[in-house]
Amino acid sequence: MDTTWFSQPMTMVLLKDYLDVTVFGILGFMSFWLFAYAIERVLYFARVELADFIDRPGLDVALTRHLTVIASIASIAPYIGLLGTVLGILITFHDLSTGSELSASAVMLGLALALKATAAGLFVAIPATLIYNGLVRRVDVLTARWTALRLKP
Repeated sequence: MDTTWFSQPMTMVLLKDYLDVTVFGILGFMSFWLFAYAIERVLYFARVELADFIDRPGLDVALTRHLTVIASIASIAPYIGLLGTVLGILITFHDLSTGSELSASAVMLGLALALKATAAGLFVAIPATLIYNGLVRRVDVLTARWTALRLKP
């Protein structure tokens, strides 16, 4: 019988067992949607017919669809990673306070494992920011081309 359920609070056991899976699962889910929406936008921009749009608001709505999701992923991913790191550090300190061994290597190992969540969050956020900025630039170019089409006599 596993006695860890009785010797530690259930919350700490659950956090320890599922923290990495949860953080990396959320970041993986966010990455999936990031690339799905980015690919959709690139394909849409490649085939959009600017002459079909009558007014500027309609053009803006069509061109900026899903960009909010990409921007949200870029801004939220580091916080998800940071939350994973903070919880990992809490687990490390909890284990140190309840364990009999207090060594520098145990502390460093726990902190190093916790910091991988921050790295994963940045690994998602940096490409998301680059993709978002590239897509916004493409929206600006297409909007300028639409304006030029409207100004032609």
